Amino acid sequence: MTLKQKAQVVLFKPQGSIDLQGGIALSNEMAEIIPQPHQLWVIDLAAVDFMDSSGLVSLVKGLKAARQRGCRLVLCNVKDPVRLILELTQLDTVFEIFNTYEDVLTITNDNRLVLAG
Repeated sequence: MTLKQKAQVVLFKPQGSIDLQGGIALSNEMAEIIPQPHQLWVIDLAAVDFMDSSGLVSLVKGLKAARQRGCRLVLCNVKDPVRLILELTQLDTVFEIFNTYEDVLTITNDNRLVLAG
């Protein structure tokens, strides 16, 4: 997993499967972030081909942690098998999902453009 942190955007890029081990790794990465108010956490799922219920738990925990810290968490580059899991569990209505990372960069927060830099 690679991680990049900019002033306002924190990018998580898990790879392979988000199963029990992958979910724990993602949760640990998110736990290491020192949150700043109005920070945007992006989970780029471009390199994730599989996710199970353990992975879903990690995503939901991450979303809860981000919100408690005054941050926003979004998903992008969700492949069809992962999107199907999100849709079947109706979590696609809970998470903000963007087609690409570039699409995420165009969202506004309090009428300001959020940039990765």
